[in-house]
Amino acid sequence: MRRLGDLEAEIMDRLWSWNRPATVREVVDDINETRPIAYTTVMTVTNILYTKGWLRRVKHGRAWLYTPVRSREAYAAALMEDGLGESKDRSAALVHFVENMSDDEVAALREALRNVGRQVEADP
Repeated sequence: MRRLGDLEAEIMDRLWSWNRPATVREVVDDINETRPIAYTTVMTVTNILYTKGWLRRVKHGRAWLYTPVRSREAYAAALMEDGLGESKDRSAALVHFVENMSDDEVAALREALRNVGRQVEADP
């Protein structure tokens, strides 16, 4: 999976944070609170995200309402998977990754592994 570009990530971040459908106008207005950006630029990049499968859209009057197809967490997981794929030794890469985790992150990882283990046992 290709990492999102800066503006793509900025748009997706807003949509993930808002957790509701939004128009390009809403995204533009929010970005313009911190820096100027043209409506057409955001419209073009939002359409690109739709074409790439990152967003779904439904017509609402004359505007499109956009919502993310994948969660922020699914995106982060895909990036981690890609990172692991770059290594010839996935186990060693995982060890280095875990060595840099905080105690809270290691605890969360242990819990996730326990939960995945329960799901695998439950599946026929």
